[in-house]
Amino acid sequence: MAFIKKNTTPRADLEERALVRDCAGLMAQLTDADPAVRRWAARDLLGYPEATAALVSRIQVEEELSVREVILTTLTRLGGPIAVAGLVDCLRSEDAQVRNEAIMAMKALPDEVSPIMGGLLTDADPDVRIMAVNILESLRHPKVEEWLVEVIDRDQVVNVCGTAVDLLGELGTPISHEALERLKLRFADEPYIQFAADLALKRTAKA
Repeated sequence: MAFIKKNTTPRADLEERALVRDCAGLMAQLTDADPAVRRWAARDLLGYPEATAALVSRIQVEEELSVREVILTTLTRLGGPIAVAGLVDCLRSEDAQVRNEAIMAMKALPDEVSPIMGGLLTDADPDVRIMAVNILESLRHPKVEEWLVEVIDRDQVVNVCGTAVDLLGELGTPISHEALERLKLRFADEPYIQFAADLALKRTAKA
């Protein structure tokens, strides 16, 4: 998530940053009418972990993409359970852009996200489960294959299983073969599952 710099003059930037720079002042500036002020505030709050909750609250109401990107960058650098919980809430947003941004941010927090991955993969919302599988792609955790095998063994939604099988084809090993065969039997009438499972079996045989 690159920081998108506003086209302003150095003088304008100095004026925007001349506002109160303590934690309370910066949190208040997150709701300023000027996007540049909000952007600088989100950036400078990196020095204040106690502002994590305020940053989380701002994500889903912030309409300016460049500001949201800076908020998310700050949150990923701050980390912690409050940041992760806020990102999980973003996975349930009606805004697809917010959901995608949350996925990218969570991929950058493997240590914080790994402990909650089991819950995400069994969430009541199948869309959240699909997004959780997408996060696994970059998580680089030793349990990734185990989690994916659990998904294709347990989940009843074909799209969730299909997403997991696709990733198994990239990251799996022969350990997943029995589960892939069981999946084929369970979704015998689903052409895509048959195709994806066969492809995963072929690819993981060489792992």
